[in-house]
Amino acid sequence: MRIEEIRGQLQELADESNARRSSSITPNARPILGARIPDLRRMAKQIAKEDYRAFLEQCPDDLLEWQILHAFVLGYAKDDVETILGYADRFIPKIGDWCVNDSFCQSFRIARQHRARVWDWLMQYAQKEKEYPQRVVAVMLLSHFLVEEYIGKVLEVTERLTCDAYYTKMGVAWCVATAYAKFPAETYSYLQKKRLKEWTFRKAIQKITESFRVSAEDKALLRTMKSSGAEAKKNRIQS
Repeated sequence: MRIEEIRGQLQELADESNARRSSSITPNARPILGARIPDLRRMAKQIAKEDYRAFLEQCPDDLLEWQILHAFVLGYAKDDVETILGYADRFIPKIGDWCVNDSFCQSFRIARQHRARVWDWLMQYAQKEKEYPQRVVAVMLLSHFLVEEYIGKVLEVTERLTCDAYYTKMGVAWCVATAYAKFPAETYSYLQKKRLKEWTFRKAIQKITESFRVSAEDKALLRTMKSSGAEAKKNRIQS
């Protein structure tokens, strides 16, 4: 499928009301046509079956829809893991909003097929003190690594995602909350250590207590956790 053909399809899918709604919740995104996510997934699956490499090499990035298509094609493409990771390395620096970030992470199916390799690759982004590289780590972890073999490692990594930007902190809180829903005992034990930054710690507790997958008893217990370790230490000094 050629780029101009895809561009024509995107124009046909443009929806002004959906574009306005999307713009209101993705303020940092590229200009938006308003194409709906299910339609972009369908297009991406077809592109991935064809010459996906040619698409990734030529894909523009002047619209949100192009970036989401790029993200989905990376997730749906079937190739050797090193080739896919190479394309992912080129894509991640272009991410500038949560929608593209999360579309990429949640559709990145090769992570479940090659967890050990993708984990090793992902850790380079944990070390980057930048908003979206670290959100990539958080959302990849909650999407593909919340399994018994990795839960301890996932929780340990969350405290290393220390970029103070909003979407990093929200991604970490979301990851911890999802971990609690799947592994409550392990995550509760981790939260007791209070190693997260104060804002992220509180947001994680909030998101857990808002979850339908957490019992009322657990929610009541979690609400007693008021401060992270850093805040507790500050309070002791002031007293």
